[in-house]
Amino acid sequence: MTTHAPPGALVLVGTPIGNLDDLSPRAAAALATADVIACEDTRRTGRLLARLGIAAPRLLVANDHTEGEVAADVVERVGAGQKVAVVTDAGMPGVSDPGEVLVRAALDAGLPVAVVPGPSALDTALVISGLPAGRFCFEGFLPRKGSARRARLEAIAVEPRTVVLYEAPHRVLRTVEQLRDECGDARQVAVFRELTKLHEEHWRGTLAEAVARLGAHPPRGEYVLVVAGAAPPAAADDDALREALAIERAAGRSTRDAVAVVAERFGEPHRRVYDLAVRS
Repeated sequence: MTTHAPPGALVLVGTPIGNLDDLSPRAAAALATADVIACEDTRRTGRLLARLGIAAPRLLVANDHTEGEVAADVVERVGAGQKVAVVTDAGMPGVSDPGEVLVRAALDAGLPVAVVPGPSALDTALVISGLPAGRFCFEGFLPRKGSARRARLEAIAVEPRTVVLYEAPHRVLRTVEQLRDECGDARQVAVFRELTKLHEEHWRGTLAEAVARLGAHPPRGEYVLVVAGAAPPAAADDDALREALAIERAAGRSTRDAVAVVAERFGEPHRRVYDLAVRS
């Protein structure tokens, strides 16, 4: 059994998102052979190690608040030949969880970084959502308020790919309400709660239906939302394009400039708009 990570390496270890039986033998070996484990919560990681029968090595707290502070210590340890494993409370480090800062610090120092793949709420929800998974985008947790949140919601509304989001129970209803307001009542969504855990729930329907359901059933546990992409805009007909070209020309624009403006406004190929312009 091997982790394929040399001595003196930073090793990202994916851990179960709920069901501890999902931990791979390779992940267990990586934790058992680590000199140090950087983790979000020493209590959770301690329970995981106890479940595996692994004597806990030194544990460093690397959470959202401390990751930057311990990065130099981690780099020093890896540079000295130690194997530092990185785990989060659940899932793959670095994906909406700590880990990214440590990876960047190790790479900047010219040190090796290895990965032991593991469970991911993102992949799990996406493949069972029933929505297109060939092309998708991951939003993680939305900004909590202000213009940054509004901008992300507006972008999701026009995003043609399937969108995956994470959300906490006390914010999920508000998030789904705002998604409904931006995307429309009929946009399809899959809502997953407590994936791989004892009280796992799957639900699929429209955003309007999701608001009603979450309002009637007080949310509990961690949520993953998978939102259908926006439908492509309907192609503009020739008459609408000719009218727009005529308006731009009447405003004094050249044919080339009028074509550029109209093509961008309607999302149509320049060649199509140009052909209409020269035939008008």
